[in-house]
Amino acid sequence: LPRLHAYKGYCSNQLAAKALLDQKKQDRRVQDFLQRCLESPFSRKLDLWSFLDIPRSRLVKYPLLLKEILRHTPKDHPDIQILEEAISIIQGVLSDINLKKGESECQYYIDKLEYLDEKQKDPRIEGSKALLCHGELKNKNGHKLYVFLFQDILVLTRPVTRNERQAYQVYRQPIPVQELLLEDLQDGDVKMGGSFRGAFGNSDKAKNIFRVRFQDPSPGQSHTLQANDVFHKQQWVNCIRTAIAPFQRTAAAAELKELPELSEESEENDPSAPNIKAQKRQSAMSGVTEMELDESTSECGSILDSEEAKGVKTHRTSSGHRKTREKQLSGKRKETLV
Repeated sequence: LPRLHAYKGYCSNQLAAKALLDQKKQDRRVQDFLQRCLESPFSRKLDLWSFLDIPRSRLVKYPLLLKEILRHTPKDHPDIQILEEAISIIQGVLSDINLKKGESECQYYIDKLEYLDEKQKDPRIEGSKALLCHGELKNKNGHKLYVFLFQDILVLTRPVTRNERQAYQVYRQPIPVQELLLEDLQDGDVKMGGSFRGAFGNSDKAKNIFRVRFQDPSPGQSHTLQANDVFHKQQWVNCIRTAIAPFQRTAAAAELKELPELSEESEENDPSAPNIKAQKRQSAMSGVTEMELDESTSECGSILDSEEAKGVKTHRTSSGHRKTREKQLSGKRKETLV
C-alpha cells in the first residue's frame, strides 16, 4: 500500500490532462480515431478518459474494501491488527493525494488568470494552495462570470478563449476574504438602487441570489450574483461563510476587548475619527446581520453577537452630548451582557 504514493503525481495531473484531451478532441482526425476505438469491442464501450481515470477511481475503493474485510474478520484473528494498519496507511495515502491534487488544481486556474490592470494582482492569489469553490455565476446584468474562491481571496473573472485555450480575465478588483462581506438575499427581495426587475431575464423576480462586497464602502464595489439553482447558491453561501468565519471571530474578539477601554475624552479631541469608525462599522453590521437573520446555528449566533457589540460601540461614538452618551452607554452595556 505505501507504494500507491506513486499515484500522487498522476492524480494531481488529471485536471490538466482532461483539459489537454478536450483540446485534442477539437481535431477532427483525433475525434474520428477515438470514436472508432469506442465502437471497437476491446474498449468495452468506454472512452479514453474512462481508462485514464481508473487509477483514481480504484484508489478510493481500497479503504471500503479493507473495512469490509475487517468487518467480516473475527475479533480474535491475528489479521485484525494488520488490517487496521493497512486501513490507516491507505487513508494516509489518499489524504496526501487529495492535498496534492487540490494544490495542483489551484495552480492550474491561477496560471489561467489574465489581469487587465496591475492593481488587480494580489500576492494572496499567487500564494493560494487551496481552491474552496469555483464555478459559473451571473451578475446583475445577466453577464456570465466565472468565480473563484481561494482560501484567502475571492476573484471574479470573465471566461475568454486565447489560441483555442480557455482563460479567465479578472473582472474588477479581487476581494480578500478578510475584507469580504456576504449578504444572503431572498428571492425577489433585493434592496439596492436602480431598477432591478428584469435584470436576470424575463422572470418576475430574481431567484437564487446573494451579494458580495468589501467591508469598507469607500471602494464602492458590490456584486449581486445569481446561481443556477438553490442547491448551487447554498454551496456558494456555505463556502463563503466558512472562509470568512475565522476573520469575523477574530474581529469580534478584538471589538469586545476594546469596548471597556473606549475613552470619551479621546473621542471629543478627535471628533472626525468616531464618525469614520461608525460609518465603517454600521456598513459591516448591516451586511452581516442581513446575512445571518435566519440562521440558528451557534456559529452564526456568535457572529451576530459580535456585530451587536460593534453596534453598541458605533452608537456610543456618534452621540453629540456627554450625558446622552453615558445613558446610551449604560443601556447598551446591559443589552450586550444579556
